[in-house]
Amino acid sequence: MDSPCGRSFMQVLSEKYSPENFPYRRGPGAGVHVPAGPHVSPIKDRLNLPSILVLSGCGITCAGEESEIAAFCSHVSELDLSDNRLADWQEVSRIVSNVPQLKFLNLSSNPLHLSVLERTNAVTFSGIRKLVLNNCKASWETVHTLLLELPELEELFLCLNDYNTVLSSTVCFQSLKLLHITDNNLQDWSEVRKLGIMFPCLDTLILANNNILSIEDTEDSLVRLFPSLRLLSLHKSGLNSWDDIEKLNCLPRLEEVRLLGIPLVEPYSTEERRKLVIARLPSVSKLNGSVVTEGEREDSERFFLRYYINLPKEDVPLRYQELVTKYGKLEPLAEVDLRPQCRANVDIHFAEKVEKMSIRVDQTVAEFKKQLKTLVPLSTNNMRVYYLDHEAPFGPEEMKFSTRALHSYNVRDGNKFYIEPKIK
Repeated sequence: MDSPCGRSFMQVLSEKYSPENFPYRRGPGAGVHVPAGPHVSPIKDRLNLPSILVLSGCGITCAGEESEIAAFCSHVSELDLSDNRLADWQEVSRIVSNVPQLKFLNLSSNPLHLSVLERTNAVTFSGIRKLVLNNCKASWETVHTLLLELPELEELFLCLNDYNTVLSSTVCFQSLKLLHITDNNLQDWSEVRKLGIMFPCLDTLILANNNILSIEDTEDSLVRLFPSLRLLSLHKSGLNSWDDIEKLNCLPRLEEVRLLGIPLVEPYSTEERRKLVIARLPSVSKLNGSVVTEGEREDSERFFLRYYINLPKEDVPLRYQELVTKYGKLEPLAEVDLRPQCRANVDIHFAEKVEKMSIRVDQTVAEFKKQLKTLVPLSTNNMRVYYLDHEAPFGPEEMKFSTRALHSYNVRDGNKFYIEPKIK
């Protein structure tokens, strides 16, 4: 039966990892067998627990017996409690405090905004290095309380939390390397600036699906704001100026950028989007998940030069002059139409008369004869058609096969056709 507070962590654990559902295994990755002891229930002394526990969507509302959690989870390093009904930070603390080796904790989609996290409870999270709080609606005050007690935290996920702003902190959190804060409601770059101040050692910042409208910082400010940033995602942001893209060059260690789905590039073709962005970001080695090769970079930079070659001087980007210095002034590429010819202008010879005619080269000989009836007083059954190709060595060739297409004769502009009646 469920405990009075609802489904407990220990109840769900006992059910999922019972011998029937999770047989004991030996070798690498096998479960851990915990023998019976003074603090272990005989019913549960045969649980086989791996070091990574996934208990998502199990209706958990509370911790359960802490001594049993301590007995069975002393070796556990990763714990997924997402999509449960945990609404009290104290219950989460009771679980975490009995998992001493815990490094990864996922609390996504639990209604934890319904309670206040006390600092005494936050202390129990101190060993965690990767924390996922997506869709918990956790306040920034709660996030700050956790950060103050997590000196080794390296990765933090705060997606889908309806943040309109970022609450500043007087403390810098040096350990954090990765921040996912996608699918929120951030718009003003000043909010992103607060993140840079709070997390000065960020290596990866994922801001996708926030309507960031522009990057409002000077070059010097951006260098100081994100001195270590290597990857930045602004996927589906609101950026609509090339100036914002060029400002990314101010980030001294930036190597990878994601910019799909921004209003700025919507008017361009897929090829134009990628090449115009690559040409503007000379230090970026990966764009939208794809590696930028040296060959692609050169092609993009040359494309960029030709793209802006005919613009007035005042409308040409600054990057244009840098690339002129690198490649010189390029001539526009010659436009070559490789599409097959659809029509040909030919001469029709009949009874010592010559008429000009435009014909479709995809039609058959039978269809061509029907068209010739407008010029020649012969029925199609009483018509012999000869085609003269000036490059053919044997003179005119009779077109005997009614289903053969004209293009198979290599018909071109200026070719001649000779029409004669059949001799009975």
